[in-house]
Amino acid sequence: MSEPGAPAGTTDEGQAQAGQPRLSILTQYVKDLSFENPRAPMGLAPGQPRPEIQIAVDVNARQVGEQHFEVVLQTNIEAKSGDTPFFLMELAYGGVFALANIPEDTLQPLLLIECPRILFPFARRIVADVTRDGGLPPLLLDPIDFATLYRRRLAQRAEQEGATGNA
Repeated sequence: MSEPGAPAGTTDEGQAQAGQPRLSILTQYVKDLSFENPRAPMGLAPGQPRPEIQIAVDVNARQVGEQHFEVVLQTNIEAKSGDTPFFLMELAYGGVFALANIPEDTLQPLLLIECPRILFPFARRIVADVTRDGGLPPLLLDPIDFATLYRRRLAQRAEQEGATGNA
């Protein structure tokens, strides 16, 4: 407990909290959104084959301030049957995160695993709303394992560095 008249943050408790790792989301936003619906108003009329849906997800992060980082969840979705396109959607959903007292060795996994995990439910809702508003059944994205996505990225980077190191 602090003593009366003691400046804020000078207690043992305040000093202990000051060194704790912290992650805060300052803002989140649609950075880019594109939806093409060439079959409208036909959409998925009865008797038409169900489209094959291809979903590609990527995550990028960059520092935008001393302790602020922008994380962007990029989702590209293409639905088609054979060569017939049903719809194409591209969504870049971003957030700015404030990080404090994060060890350097955990910064990249935090930005590329935990931050997109926070953003994903909001991006998922946008995808469902836009496809529904396009006259189609809402597309509900399955949860994404961002840890696996991160490990794949590391493996690809190591493979590329190995290939350029051998050249």
